[in-house]
Amino acid sequence: MPGGTDARPFVVLGVSAGISAYKAVEVCRRLVDAGVHVAPVLTERATRFVGKATFDALGSEPTQIGLWDEASPIPHTRLGQRADLVVVAPATADLLARYAGGFADDLLTATLVATGAPVVVCPAMHTEMWEHPSVQHNLAVLSSRGVTVIPPEEGRLAGGDVGPGRLADPALIVERVLDLLGRPVGAGSPGAAGPATGDLAGIRVVVSAGGTREPIDPVRFITNRSSGKQGHALAEAAARRGAEVVLVTASSRPVGPGVVVVPVETAADMEAAVLSRSDGADVVIMAAAVADFRPKVVHGSKLHKTDGVPDLILEPTPDILLEMGRRRRQGQVLVGFAAETDRVSERARAKLVGKGVDLMVANDVAAEGVGFDHDTNEVTILGADGSTTEVPLRGKNAVADAVLDKVCALLCAR
Repeated sequence: MPGGTDARPFVVLGVSAGISAYKAVEVCRRLVDAGVHVAPVLTERATRFVGKATFDALGSEPTQIGLWDEASPIPHTRLGQRADLVVVAPATADLLARYAGGFADDLLTATLVATGAPVVVCPAMHTEMWEHPSVQHNLAVLSSRGVTVIPPEEGRLAGGDVGPGRLADPALIVERVLDLLGRPVGAGSPGAAGPATGDLAGIRVVVSAGGTREPIDPVRFITNRSSGKQGHALAEAAARRGAEVVLVTASSRPVGPGVVVVPVETAADMEAAVLSRSDGADVVIMAAAVADFRPKVVHGSKLHKTDGVPDLILEPTPDILLEMGRRRRQGQVLVGFAAETDRVSERARAKLVGKGVDLMVANDVAAEGVGFDHDTNEVTILGADGSTTEVPLRGKNAVADAVLDKVCALLCAR
């Protein structure tokens, strides 16, 4: 049965060979302080960056490196079966590739393959490696298998340059691990999770995400390039900060703990789902890329080339954000998103005023590394009070927290 000593959660902390391995020391310390039994497992090459003695001193049991380090002939099975969760920080490109491929040629990968516990990977590598198609493919494979991925942050990297690839903050990693274990952040003793904590504790948040699909016939539809990544990041960040979150999404991306998911497909579906849940919400964040137009006539059977080119007549879809601005209740915070390719600030400011929202988050989706289907974003947050906040290029999780900081400030002022 899973579980650590004295009923403490048992977490295997895997450390692979990256320069950010030194941050795993802080992850280890924080987990132990939170009442978690931590079993450190280092790859042999990781010891070139961090020492075994450090984890021996801070962990809950001696650090293991090889498959033959202890009397048991199958240490990976012992660890895998006993674990309540396995977290790998940092997870290098090589580790991700071997895990996705099912390789088990060292203790860490053997444990990952041998466990049925939840797994969290925290990638860290240089920007060019992070953006390589093979790395993104391996992450997609792991995500499809239920592995939780905590994306890297934007920041200064080894070598002095700046870009995405820096290991997520140890505090964020520990917070996510504790969430998955069902324990309150900062808990120092065993026991069930207490009431939600954080600056959004008790706040009800509705977030929309993804690009809607407007059918032409049973096999074709009109859509856009939105992946839903930013909306999902907002929902997960709000949940981490204590909010009760409902995510209305047209994306099939995995979602972290504490988020209630309402799947939708069309703009009409999204309108119905958002409006029916917004009355009781304190905050509504419309991050979805809702189609502006849909076919006026949806064909009941597949169109064929032999039938000739169809007359595709479009009509406007519902303006959900405008309707939200009209009907929102007193004290509710309403946030819109404006994805533009030119005159970004001008168009976003016009939407802010015209739709009656508190905040409009604008981004130039024609810019490199910004917006649709990227893991990074660069936005300008416009406020109804005339304020302008520039958020430089960074990971979408960091952008989500920047938006939620603004939301929290508005809630505190009401």
